[in-house]
Amino acid sequence: MPAGAPISKVEATRNYGAEVVLVPGVYDDAAAEAARLTREQGYTFAHPFNDELVMAGQGTIGLEILEQLPEVEQVAVPIGGGGLISGVACAIKSLKPSCRVVGVQAAGAAGMYVSQRAGRPLRLPGVSTIADGIAVKEPGDLTFALCAKYVDEIVTVKDDEIATAILALMEDQKTVAEGAGAAPVAAVMFGKVDVTDRKTVCLVSGGNVDVTTLSRIITKGMSKSGRLAEFSAKIADKPGSLLGLLQVVSDTGANILSINHSREDKHADVGACIVSMVLETRNAQHVDDIERELHANGYEVLSR
Repeated sequence: MPAGAPISKVEATRNYGAEVVLVPGVYDDAAAEAARLTREQGYTFAHPFNDELVMAGQGTIGLEILEQLPEVEQVAVPIGGGGLISGVACAIKSLKPSCRVVGVQAAGAAGMYVSQRAGRPLRLPGVSTIADGIAVKEPGDLTFALCAKYVDEIVTVKDDEIATAILALMEDQKTVAEGAGAAPVAAVMFGKVDVTDRKTVCLVSGGNVDVTTLSRIITKGMSKSGRLAEFSAKIADKPGSLLGLLQVVSDTGANILSINHSREDKHADVGACIVSMVLETRNAQHVDDIERELHANGYEVLSR
């Protein structure tokens, strides 16, 4: 496994009785080490996505979707190496050709996306995304061919969009999803997948995420959705000035999570200081309202 794999995933694998070898880098680096160990130790190598039996097993998800929701018109599926979507798309298109299958990749690990546009499998120089489960540099030759045949469209989502989707799943569906699993939801939330008049299924494929990582993702998601905001404002360096600023913020209904008061800031003139605040807010409109109130009360807002 990549050394950055979630601790929960690593420990769960060990608890099943496996010996886990952690390799610096991403999936592709771990796969290369697995291939080396296979040659040296005579192990049996089971490819995680570029294998017909693996794809067939994952394809049963497509059968379950059609059994439980026969009227489905579109399915959004995360893509890393392409095994999951290849199996799901093959099953769905074989039984209901009219149903659209849309693949979703992290923008920082869009190997299948660029490969399909190029017409051949390409290897990315590197990948960077919070969705470690789909952080793959290069699709397989089998998965590339099946995606070209059965997948209608592939879109990409940014990490902050994925973070927002993770937060939405937690709050609205009471579901803890990892980045890879939340990617299809992000694609729908941010208009990357057209769901107009289409019964759409988002395949939330996993929930392997550490508490520490989840905390960072929640913070990022709250910021993206306007639930957290940072403001820096200039005030006079005299008694009562800070109180006046905080009163304006309080009157807007925002909750101050942290505050920093600096006279050394480059924007602070002689006789002035800069106050930086992290606020808990309701939504993006609330953030705009706070900025407007600060301006209306004579405060110079330097950043938000």
